[in-house]
Amino acid sequence: MKKTKTPRAARRRRHIRVRKTVSGSPQRPRLAVFRSLQHIYAQIIDDTAGHTLVSATDMESNIRSAAADKKKSDVARLVGEELAKKAKDKGITTVVLDRGGFKYHGRVKALAEGARKGGLSF
Repeated sequence: MKKTKTPRAARRRRHIRVRKTVSGSPQRPRLAVFRSLQHIYAQIIDDTAGHTLVSATDMESNIRSAAADKKKSDVARLVGEELAKKAKDKGITTVVLDRGGFKYHGRVKALAEGARKGGLSF
């Protein structure tokens, strides 16, 4: 018998299970990814202070203009590269990935690869 009634609740349970072990520190903040049906969001978070250090989304004007007529996974790669650029400006080079209960596949994987290409290591 299923323990959860909806896929959203199942993702939430997976995310809670992952967050028990994954935590961001000032030396190695957490790269949190959220994927909705239309958009993708990424934040770099210092969990000890409870602050978002850097964020990027596909709704930003520079990414939106570059993402015209591209697939969602290509847009996610652009978001990852933009996030890495912003992180480098703040002096962040290493992070720990929090995939948010989503599979490391498709848009989440593309965002991670874009962040690695931009210079983040995890």
